[in-house]
Amino acid sequence: MKKRTVGIVGTGIYIPEQVITAKEIADATNGIWAEQAIIDKLGFTQKPVPGPGDGTQAMGVKAALDCLKNTGVDPLDIDVVLCMGEEWKEYPLTTSAIYIQEQIGAKNAWGIDVQNRCCTTVTAMKMARDMLIADESIDTIMVCGGYRNGDFVDYSDKNMSMMFNLGAGAGAIILKADYNRNILLESHIMSDGSMARDAGVEIGGIENPIDVDNIDEAYKSLRLLQPEHMKNRLNEVSMSNWMQCIDLAFEKSNVEKSQLDYLAVLHFKYSMHKQMLGLLGLDESQSIYLSEFGHIGQVDQILSLHLAERQGKLKEGSVVSMIAAGIGYAWAANVIIWGEGGEGSVR
Repeated sequence: MKKRTVGIVGTGIYIPEQVITAKEIADATNGIWAEQAIIDKLGFTQKPVPGPGDGTQAMGVKAALDCLKNTGVDPLDIDVVLCMGEEWKEYPLTTSAIYIQEQIGAKNAWGIDVQNRCCTTVTAMKMARDMLIADESIDTIMVCGGYRNGDFVDYSDKNMSMMFNLGAGAGAIILKADYNRNILLESHIMSDGSMARDAGVEIGGIENPIDVDNIDEAYKSLRLLQPEHMKNRLNEVSMSNWMQCIDLAFEKSNVEKSQLDYLAVLHFKYSMHKQMLGLLGLDESQSIYLSEFGHIGQVDQILSLHLAERQGKLKEGSVVSMIAAGIGYAWAANVIIWGEGGEGSVR
């Protein structure tokens, strides 16, 4: 029996209207960072922040509805909802996927939350593809979710400059078995457990619960818990791990890496963005630097793909790679052949 293929039907996005500017963030650092340094080095002029009603789950619903509108998919045809939304949400211990499923009318689906920090979308897409290939009772999967971890950032903490760009928003992407467009090929994911607790929200869990004395501090306690170890380890392995993920995703997909046309990449500091494009032999027109959005966690890859399609950067047969990294630490990459025909259309 011929192995099923898996194609991307389309995407949906929700971005809050409210923003915080580089100048406002500079002011919040109490002189540690200047506005121009945030723009030039950290690489963003502004970023979206949540407004009233912009809960993590609620934003996931808005992106999912946008995806249904953009694709024309009937919510009753969705078999599974994989929620990549963050754990910081309206009500702890509720399952976001099931909430979104109900709100969008996906009555025939089942849902589960997936979590790999900012690597979650690429991870969930691999899971969706594998499920669609392995289980012929599943035909359509939506990967979706919201993100607003920027709520926890203390701009006066100089160690946190790498997370000053954390924004808010949501994304959704629908994958379908034997959909002969925008074929998702293989992925590769790596993780390094030596950094498993180098970053996280310090106050509010079992180990360090919120109490009357720390409540104000708790809600700004996303921190580098072991800053020197994390920074040194990332400098040592991060770019090489990313390149290994990309290399192996292309190798497993039987596509030459030299054919890469578009990189859907998360937002990070501009110098690293340029370095990565250089290592892959790409120019800046072959990616989108999310300078007006900052880093919306695992939404970035969907947002980049969404914008690239609308800006005409994706052509028939374009070879696309989504890449991601998440604290913990994890790295991921996949390969997509855009347009009609998938694998047969690779140049």
